[in-house]
Amino acid sequence: MRPARLTVATAAATLVALTAVTGCTEKSGAGDGDRVIKVTATDDACETSRKTVGAGHVELAVENKGSKVTEVYLLFPDDRIVSERENIGAGTRQRLTAEVKAGEYVIACKPGMKGKGIRQALSVTGATTAKRDPALDKAVAEYRRYAQEQADATLPKVKVFTDAIQAGNLAAAQSAYAPSRIGWERTEPVAESFGDIDPLVDTRADGLEPGQKWTGWHRLEKALWQDKRIGAEEKTLAAQLVKDLTDWQKRVGTAEITPTSMANGAKELLDEVATGKVTGEEDRYSHTDLVDFKANVEGAQEAYTLLRSIAQKNDPALVTELDRQFAALNALLDKYRADKVSYDFVSYDKVTEAQRKELSDAVNALAEPLSKLAAAVVK
Repeated sequence: MRPARLTVATAAATLVALTAVTGCTEKSGAGDGDRVIKVTATDDACETSRKTVGAGHVELAVENKGSKVTEVYLLFPDDRIVSERENIGAGTRQRLTAEVKAGEYVIACKPGMKGKGIRQALSVTGATTAKRDPALDKAVAEYRRYAQEQADATLPKVKVFTDAIQAGNLAAAQSAYAPSRIGWERTEPVAESFGDIDPLVDTRADGLEPGQKWTGWHRLEKALWQDKRIGAEEKTLAAQLVKDLTDWQKRVGTAEITPTSMANGAKELLDEVATGKVTGEEDRYSHTDLVDFKANVEGAQEAYTLLRSIAQKNDPALVTELDRQFAALNALLDKYRADKVSYDFVSYDKVTEAQRKELSDAVNALAEPLSKLAAAVVK
């Protein structure tokens, strides 16, 4: 899930992990043109250099002049996400490539990574979208099938989890919790693109907005591990989780997916690892963080694999580096499970600080070249 804020405790723990995000920033404004929108974010403003752009590929050149870590989103008017870049450190720059059709959009900056953000309207004109290699259309179609397969496979696993809760079987519910999340974690950027489902099913206690009721996996996780009880409220929440995820399953096929959203989504999954899994914040009660970690990496690698042949033609050196870093991170994760097939990972509270640092470094090493994938596939 997308954390709504970095708490004081989390900030220190994520400092190294966020190097992957801030370390791959742009050092200059070179190359700006009519396809580039400069976005200047501060703690209380979000200024954009253009209010209108032609349909096709567009690049947001973001500079954070504020004192807080920020996020920048390109949104549809109904808050569905076209593309996003999280964890933009104070005093840094990043670039975000997206593909847009004619219509109305919103650019939103979220200082402190919380709230609805400071917003600017963007009009996209013209009826022509970016010209695309047929191989990219094939990649999008295959990724759409993958996302649907993951959603379809998730519901039966969720049912095992929630049936155990309905039966009051604490041990069975604990056992089914982590497996029920794998498909969601692999394709989370697609789910987050809808805007309204992620807050219902995957919000942590420190990510709640004012007045928001806590529902979903992590609320049930707390009941199962910290409170060690299943009451009437937990049974109601379990039924609601099935309902909300069924809604997600039905909507996956309608998601806006482009080659750039696939590439940016792969990077977002690494951001998820950096800000939640490496720190132990995500599954803080069950300590099943490494299951989510592995699923995020798998989802990022699937998107990359589908785009790899196009990236190979445009930037072979980048592909060589991505192949190497994916292999290295997967090999490191394998050290924390009995075999290379199961998801029976070591409990994260048994992973030492030195080991977490090693995992963080491996995430950083992959995140930096992965942030260049979107630009590589639209050259």
